Amino acid sequence: MEEQRRLLPVKLDSYKPLREMVFESLREAIIQGLLRPGERLMELQLADELGVSRTPVREAIRKLELEGFVVMVPRKGAYVAGITDKDITDVFEVRAALESLAAGLAAERITEEEMEKLERSVVQISEIAHGADIHALVQEDAEFHEIIYRASRNKRLTQILTNLQEQIQRFRLTTLSRPGRTREALEEHRQLVEAISERNAELAQRLAWEHIENAENSLLCALREENRD
Repeated sequence: MEEQRRLLPVKLDSYKPLREMVFESLREAIIQGLLRPGERLMELQLADELGVSRTPVREAIRKLELEGFVVMVPRKGAYVAGITDKDITDVFEVRAALESLAAGLAAERITEEEMEKLERSVVQISEIAHGADIHALVQEDAEFHEIIYRASRNKRLTQILTNLQEQIQRFRLTTLSRPGRTREALEEHRQLVEAISERNAELAQRLAWEHIENAENSLLCALREENRD
């Protein structure tokens, strides 16, 4: 029986170089869990699924290695990088510090238009949470945080957090899939929006830090439950 295809062929309707489109496709597959941690990346198979030659696949795998999504094992090949407790702790330590800073600055500098977007984002997350589209939920959750980044009015901070988003995005799917976490995260978002709306920078910083800590704890619990299964 032929193995089911998991990746869609690359569409040549973009101005981006082919190798960049292949890279983005593979990265998204890893983030969404279509390519699992520890899975070997076979160039020929991936090239066939994406409808490209092996060259852009090989180049994409090298770039994925540089970004920490792939590990190269000597004489064995490329594998999707696993997620250790230390990896999670490292990422979330940085994320808690930077996101709390961004939230505090946003409370002081956010515009009325951005405040409206933030409030609408919470409503959107609430509506999506009642359905079963976890990928849409992950995307809207990322957009919620990006609004806060932009509202900080600190371009360097926004750039660093945006670069960190790729690693965060990989974790969000697992975190928000855990029973009860979506409801908890939604309430944390509401409290954070209220603090920012009241221009309470100190409270916004604390709530953002607690939100990230709760996300980390939820992720660690989810991964330990998976390992037990």
